[in-house]
Amino acid sequence: MHRPAQRVGRAPRLTRILVSAAAVPVALAAAGCSSDSGSGSGSSADNAAQKGTAATSSASPSTSADAVKPAAYATLPAPCSVFSKKTLGELVPKGLKSAKSGKSDDAKDRSSCSWNSLDNKGVKGSQFRWLNVSLLRFDSDATRGEGNQLAQTYYDKQVKEAQTVTGATGARSEPVSGIGDASTAVRYGLKKKEGSFKQQTVVTRVENVVITLDYNGAGLAGDKAPSADDLTKAAEKAAKEAVAAVASANQDGSRATTAPSQSASPSKSASPSKSASPSASASSKPSASASATKKN
Repeated sequence: MHRPAQRVGRAPRLTRILVSAAAVPVALAAAGCSSDSGSGSGSSADNAAQKGTAATSSASPSTSADAVKPAAYATLPAPCSVFSKKTLGELVPKGLKSAKSGKSDDAKDRSSCSWNSLDNKGVKGSQFRWLNVSLLRFDSDATRGEGNQLAQTYYDKQVKEAQTVTGATGARSEPVSGIGDASTAVRYGLKKKEGSFKQQTVVTRVENVVITLDYNGAGLAGDKAPSADDLTKAAEKAAKEAVAAVASANQDGSRATTAPSQSASPSKSASPSKSASPSASASSKPSASASATKKN
């Protein structure tokens, strides 16, 4: 009689143990779900934060966009008006009205002008002079760089070309102070069938503009050759005047804000010539085509 009672009492106890054991996995599962839910919500928050950061980064302007400074000079002076009558009277005394402007498709970016002078003294010979000025302006470009830097590169090229002219004798080169931001004078001799010519080339950079001034002279038909020192001094004075003309043409303070690409390369008509020599008929009147065009 007592044994059945004992079995009945043990069954509920076993049931309670099994129920408790079953409750543990449920609790663990619930805890796991709760943990997964928390992790999932955290990942969404992180993703949202990352998207927000990305959106902010994409919205911020590029630091390189404003890294290129606008060019200082926006235009060039009229090339045949660069020098005063007094200066032309000293360099080309018989050629004040001989000004010939070079062809250019954009005068505010590239231009040139030349003069020639022949002082015919009859049986005593003649004095020949030839003057050419070329101006080239560079705009700032976000891809290629600032106008000043582009101008400096071209300046270096012009100086090198002036120093390596074929047939030049006794070449000398030296920096010139007080003219623009950088200036170099190159001088040498050239022998032509008409006579011996003395060539002076002064290359100057002022901000984003490069000025190349060529000046040569010769004593023809037995006349005495001019002094190279005097010719160089006159050329440097003229170069300084050309720099002042560039500044005067931009005296309203306007700056170049566009970045054209064509202005960065000189046209053939605007490029300075390496040397000039009068034609065979120089004893009567020099030819306007006396100069040999420099290749750029």
